[in-house]
Amino acid sequence: MAVVDFEMKFTYLVAGWEGSCHDARVLNVATSNPAFMFPHAPEGKYYLVDAGYKNKPGFLAPFRGQNYHLHDRRREDGDHRKEMFNYRHASLRNVIERTFGVWKSRFCILRGIPRYPLEKQRDIVIACAVLHNFIKLFSSEEAAFNPEDDAVDDGNAEDDVGEVSTQQRQQQQREESNDMGHIRDRIADAMWNDRLD
Repeated sequence: MAVVDFEMKFTYLVAGWEGSCHDARVLNVATSNPAFMFPHAPEGKYYLVDAGYKNKPGFLAPFRGQNYHLHDRRREDGDHRKEMFNYRHASLRNVIERTFGVWKSRFCILRGIPRYPLEKQRDIVIACAVLHNFIKLFSSEEAAFNPEDDAVDDGNAEDDVGEVSTQQRQQQQREESNDMGHIRDRIADAMWNDRLD
């Protein structure tokens, strides 16, 4: 699991989990365990996450079940403010896809890490991220970092999310998700109203 900024640099990385582990589970562990030193977003700021994550304080996911393709946004039916929000959300998140594309094309070992022990695989991933950031910092004119087509992710915002352990935790997560849902609604309303003005 990684956090990427709009400059296409890794700002946080958790490596060493098996590939079958869902990113939402990794995020929950990283954000709840101080040993992981996760850089929580400041008040009023949010990490943009894909639909595989729940809305929770500091993490803003797209609306579920809403398309965000450009051609779908032109339809007459549906909730246009939610579709507009998802489209813009995906446009901003596109930098993540570009960053991973550059990273994997530069370090081909990442496309299929040989059968090294898990610790060595983790070290390879971290080393490639550090080298990626170094190259970005000192060679930002490199063609690989130039924005390509900013087309949004192809699909709709419906993914499964990680499991929850207790009813109490489920209730807390629902409340937190509702809080972020209200924030997301306000942002979507503001985007829609700005478009109409």
